[in-house]
Amino acid sequence: MSIKQTSMVAALLMACPALMFGAGTVKGKVTFTGTPVKQKPIDMSKEPSCAKQYPTPPTTQTIVTGEGDTLENVVVYISAGAPDETTAPTQAVTFEQKGCRYMPHVLAMRVNQELKVVNSDQTSHNIHPLAKVNREWNKSQPPGTPPLSEKFDKEEFISVKCNVHPWMRGYFAVLKTSHYDVSKDNGSFALPNLPPGKYTLTAWHEDYGTQTADVMIAGSETKNVNFAFKAKAF
Repeated sequence: MSIKQTSMVAALLMACPALMFGAGTVKGKVTFTGTPVKQKPIDMSKEPSCAKQYPTPPTTQTIVTGEGDTLENVVVYISAGAPDETTAPTQAVTFEQKGCRYMPHVLAMRVNQELKVVNSDQTSHNIHPLAKVNREWNKSQPPGTPPLSEKFDKEEFISVKCNVHPWMRGYFAVLKTSHYDVSKDNGSFALPNLPPGKYTLTAWHEDYGTQTADVMIAGSETKNVNFAFKAKAF
């Protein structure tokens, strides 16, 4: 190996410690204790093209639970210990309006990453992210039109609504780190490719708030971190 090649490898290792020491993973589950508020059925009778897509009326998605008292739609991310990442991914994230609901209900993305909003319904929607730190916008999207393209340049959790259909609610989680995940229907999450170091994890839920936990990664290891939220009283 030439001196130039050796220098390039050394620089790469310094920039990416995980290549030298191995990368670790933090994984776990999000659960709840207590009795969650029962989600309300949604009346879509005024939008028959959407209503006919459901054999029974769908319910709101503020609190989505699974077997074993698990909790879905919780954003788990590295909030301290990792540097802010200034280069946005080239791949866009997609927020779909289908059956007069948002899919996914909670969408995580990076600062300045392209967001594509798709209307898969036969009716018009009016997507309105209620940003407070970022620029607030409100755009109409008739059926059959191309995806809308937007970006957010600051970290923020943003509530999203449709001004046409008041039951349509969701969230954007705009983050400065690529180390994040959204808990699945079994409450699981995983944050891979973590270089050695001490990190703070934050778990965010739209109704139950936030929790934090510290974890140390020493090398190519997997650490388990679980979060348990207390359900609010009726």
